[in-house]
Amino acid sequence: MRHKAMTIDEQLEYLTKGCVDVVRPTELRAKLERFARTGKPLVVKVGFDPTAPDLHLGHTVLIHKMKHFQDLGHTVVYVVGAFTALIGDPTGRSKTRPPLTREEIAENAETYKTQIFKILDPSKTRVRFNSEWLEPLGSFGWVKLAAKYNVARMLERRDFKKRYETGQPIAVHEFMYPLAQAYDSVFLEADVELGGTDQLFNLNVGRDIMPAYDLDPQVVMTTPLLEGLDGVEKMSKSMGNYVGVTEPAGEMFGKLMSISDDLMWRYYTLLTDLTPTQVLALRKRVDTGDVHPKQAKVDLAKTIVKDFHGAAEADRAAEEFERRFARKEIVAEGLDVLTWELPGEPSAWRQLVIGLKLADSGRDADQKLKQGAVKVNGVRIDGPFVIQQTTLERGREYVLEVGRRAYRLRVI
Repeated sequence: MRHKAMTIDEQLEYLTKGCVDVVRPTELRAKLERFARTGKPLVVKVGFDPTAPDLHLGHTVLIHKMKHFQDLGHTVVYVVGAFTALIGDPTGRSKTRPPLTREEIAENAETYKTQIFKILDPSKTRVRFNSEWLEPLGSFGWVKLAAKYNVARMLERRDFKKRYETGQPIAVHEFMYPLAQAYDSVFLEADVELGGTDQLFNLNVGRDIMPAYDLDPQVVMTTPLLEGLDGVEKMSKSMGNYVGVTEPAGEMFGKLMSISDDLMWRYYTLLTDLTPTQVLALRKRVDTGDVHPKQAKVDLAKTIVKDFHGAAEADRAAEEFERRFARKEIVAEGLDVLTWELPGEPSAWRQLVIGLKLADSGRDADQKLKQGAVKVNGVRIDGPFVIQQTTLERGREYVLEVGRRAYRLRVI
């Protein structure tokens, strides 16, 4: 295991790289030293409320941090918020969030597991549903838990405070959410809890109440929001600047090659297993000309694609990218085939892009067409309302490019 070859200082550097908050580093060091003495792994807890099962790379920043603890021999507990999702996380909400049904929770949880185990080692990951211990807590247990925190502290939370000051309603059950999340840490006797920056308050509630149960407070660590492909806004499907973890290898690779050289280093830090020292060394080699920036970006893209599709697919995606964009070659054989029935009446190109599900929405389709990202046999379609019939004929095949993906388009 990797921890045997790393000093405590190196372990700290590796585990905290890219983190926004670490509460507190001295306590994390003490826990790592305890592990070195006793060989007893730390219990590292991460909770997911399975509300949106389609993950993008922004979500995997936290999952990579889970893997870093696994790399060093620690036990990661993936807590499915089966009970807390019934409450509805109020984080960042200006109004009460509707809870999920049990069926939605179970379905989304399975989807999450399939996606996160592309990065995590399933054999080193304990999956627990917090309904196991929160449902049996009962009325008396909930009253005892609630007595360990006070309303004044709860109203220090930014979204609660804002809603209270502006007269927006706060349902009493919303106060139960951070308490339930805190009790997860008590039940599991967590040494460390990981979460996004928006979860800092909830994570600290767990830290606050653990001593009341004769437990050492957990170390709290938060990971940042990942900038999207534009390098400006956070990665988001609604912004169209995302890389989905279920996207085909070639599409993922092409999107990653589009990021700026500066953003590349942010992705190296947050989305790979390189240590800070290794990232800095690679950056110096690029700065001195020993490594070309494009090669560094190719290596980054291959590393990320490999996580989700394997080494062979990552190599194939790199070769296809080189052929298409460096040598300007597109070979129709081997491309996915799409079939389109040309309408009898004049129809805009946006309808084809939407109809073939080559965009996430009508807005996304319009944006692709306005940006010239859609080409037929190498010729750009100059806008969403260009008429299909001026370009396409029934009974013919075309090479259709949408962004960095290419298809054989069969028109009938």
